Amino acid sequence: MLIDAGELAQLLDAAAGQVVLLDVRWALGRTDGADRYRAGHLPGAVHVDLDHELAGPPSPEQGRHPLPDLARLQAAARRWGIDRASRVVAYDDVAGTTAARAWWLLRWAGLAQVQLLDGGLAAWTAAGLPLATGDVTPAAGEVVLSSGHLPVVDADEVAAAVIEDSQEYGRYGGGGPEVLMLDARAGERYRGEHEPVDRVAGHIPGAISAPTTANLAADGRFRSPEELRQRFTDLGVGDDHLVVSYCGSGVSAAHQVAALAVAGFDRVALYPGSWSQWCRDPRRPVAVGEHP
Repeated sequence: MLIDAGELAQLLDAAAGQVVLLDVRWALGRTDGADRYRAGHLPGAVHVDLDHELAGPPSPEQGRHPLPDLARLQAAARRWGIDRASRVVAYDDVAGTTAARAWWLLRWAGLAQVQLLDGGLAAWTAAGLPLATGDVTPAAGEVVLSSGHLPVVDADEVAAAVIEDSQEYGRYGGGGPEVLMLDARAGERYRGEHEPVDRVAGHIPGAISAPTTANLAADGRFRSPEELRQRFTDLGVGDDHLVVSYCGSGVSAAHQVAALAVAGFDRVALYPGSWSQWCRDPRRPVAVGEHP
């Protein structure tokens, strides 16, 4: 699921027409992703608009980045030039924490050959590899997508899993593997000390703080599989768990899914609504502090 810069450069030399590069520049509070893309991107890469192509319209009921309508996602993927046999590599300039949203969505929609550029744009330039400027408009692809190839959970399923003594949500419970919730946001947001975006600070009761930044080494690449497995094991993750990953709006939570996959944990579901959906419903309880 990861490819390094040198491997990608060789792949592009050998099979350029079969590889689709997705530049997913996005950051919380910024709207200049397309401008940064035009100023310098991997040769042949197409810009992906996270807010409009990798998410549906925001709402209090669904959160800031709900999953996009499948037909809309398919139209975007065809605009990016993706065919059934395409090999897709997504990258960004923030160590993969936004590109992982494209990786997860396309895997969820049935594409098997999707990878993240390990280390993102910084790794590419550190390897001395060239950049291009301006826009890229590829020939339209013909990919056909279908939903549900990776697991997701909704707010009621989260409530049933982590609030077992709730009479209101008890009807959703029963059976299945033990569920472990991982909160991918920064620690201060989890603890409720600082909330820059959403109206309520804190975390979902029962969730464990697991910031995505700890998935990365100092150079912005993923830590080794052994290091990541130890990290998640120390957090309580086991092979018998169903792990649910959430964040502020379902973006960096996808990076957590990727890190868990690198570590060898494959029973992982995404909660797309994440905190931005949970905290807008007054029925949902909120916890603060450093403990679940």
